[in-house]
Amino acid sequence: MKLIVLDRDGVINQDSSEFVKTADEWIALPGSLEAIARFYHAGYKIVVATNQSGLGRGLFTIHALHAMHEKLQAGLREFGAKIDAFFICPHHPDEGCDCRKPAPGMFQDIIRRYELKPQGMIAVGDSLRDLQAAANAGFSPYLVLTGNGQKTQTKGGLPEGTQIYPDLAALADALLEE
Repeated sequence: MKLIVLDRDGVINQDSSEFVKTADEWIALPGSLEAIARFYHAGYKIVVATNQSGLGRGLFTIHALHAMHEKLQAGLREFGAKIDAFFICPHHPDEGCDCRKPAPGMFQDIIRRYELKPQGMIAVGDSLRDLQAAANAGFSPYLVLTGNGQKTQTKGGLPEGTQIYPDLAALADALLEE
């Protein structure tokens, strides 16, 4: 099985220090939906793994989160594509759960759901915690320089073998031309 795990905010859509709280605030990054569609049409299952502590903080409801994800799916339908599954951590950072990245819990859930071996599976993020969670679960970490990606690259400390691309479209260009 070909599978790619994507972080959401900063990889697929614009990130916000104020949190993305509504479907109106959810704005796709240029080229991200087309890139996802290219992966989809190349036979990849696309999974989103995203920390959404805004739920635990009371900044938005699960219904608002579903509306954001429906907006993403509607945008992808225009390209004949879809996200196969969304894995979220709804917890406040102080709760100490095992699903909040950098913990590998969401990735372990993905492994169980798809009954896969993570070696060689691609996980894309814009923050160090995305890459750490992926690497700790055995996935291959990829950093995109959108969202927090440039700050993440500058700070360093990336997991061994992290590959870096300007954005999701450039990653799709590189991987789908191999």
